[in-house]
Amino acid sequence: MSDHLDGYTARSQPTLDISDVYLFRGRTGGPVFVMNVNPLSGAGGFHHEAVYTLSVDRSGGAVPDLALRARFEDPDSSGQQPFTLSLSTGKAASDPAAQGRVIACGHTGQTISSNGYRVYAGPAADPFYIDPAYVTAVAKAVKTGTRLDLSGFDPGSAHNLFAGTNVMTLVVEAPTSLFGSGTRISFWSATWVPTDDGTGWRQVDRAANPLVSTLFGQDDPYGAAQPSGDVATYGPLVQEMTAAVVAANGTSRAPQVYGAMVAAALLPDVLHYTVGTQAYWYARRPAGQLYARNGRDLTGNHANEASRLVLNMQDPDLDDGLTAAAASGTLRPDFPYLSLPV
Repeated sequence: MSDHLDGYTARSQPTLDISDVYLFRGRTGGPVFVMNVNPLSGAGGFHHEAVYTLSVDRSGGAVPDLALRARFEDPDSSGQQPFTLSLSTGKAASDPAAQGRVIACGHTGQTISSNGYRVYAGPAADPFYIDPAYVTAVAKAVKTGTRLDLSGFDPGSAHNLFAGTNVMTLVVEAPTSLFGSGTRISFWSATWVPTDDGTGWRQVDRAANPLVSTLFGQDDPYGAAQPSGDVATYGPLVQEMTAAVVAANGTSRAPQVYGAMVAAALLPDVLHYTVGTQAYWYARRPAGQLYARNGRDLTGNHANEASRLVLNMQDPDLDDGLTAAAASGTLRPDFPYLSLPV
């Protein structure tokens, strides 16, 4: 391949860099899968040789048994990219080369309705919000196992790092019948590129839960791994890093036990969601809910909740000073749900 994709990483090629993923109930009742790439600019569209994959597991093993894959072409004369969305099931769901059954075709920037699906691919305002000084302090504490130092951070002056910025988004609203209302599913997204010799595919990035790679610092090796191996590969590391930071901050009487709980909460790195229900992502289980985390909504303060989970801190000790009002744009009440590009 002329682009030498073997050398690409999420950091070196923004069009392959997954910033966030979301999973929630759509207006029609079916699940909405969102994959955002290319944070801070949204420029450059989607890579024409990559495969953008939305993976779903219904067995609990973090191995996909259903995959929605988007493939994009070079921009046409209008500047829009033709693309195809396909569905693969069974063993083919784990094979990025599988063509699957085509369920939608169109161009970026269009809202497409086809075969019971609604699909959008194109620019949108980034719904994620986080203060850079806050997340830097939290990440430093977690990575070094030291006390959290927020002395240089004022919640009253907090600002969103991603304010006024765009992403490229892939939004797929699937029919409820694809899984059945009440079905518990697991979801993650990934970007794949062909190897230079043309004999296979290489995963470049993946994402599900917020801030996992940011706080635990795995970067490229983590992005290339499969979630089915997370517990064995990264579980001990997440447990030890969490235990060290809660011990340093005195927020747990049993640091190792708490570290194991956080590792179990975040790994395998997938979003668990009950189809047809309200989505949310919290550090602790809300009153009246079965789970602490159920999919991932577009407006929650997920950066703060992830930090609270790992550090075992709540208000007033841990407050990033931001609300959903800090996010770019205004979310649409109907498909494709994300805000218009800014």
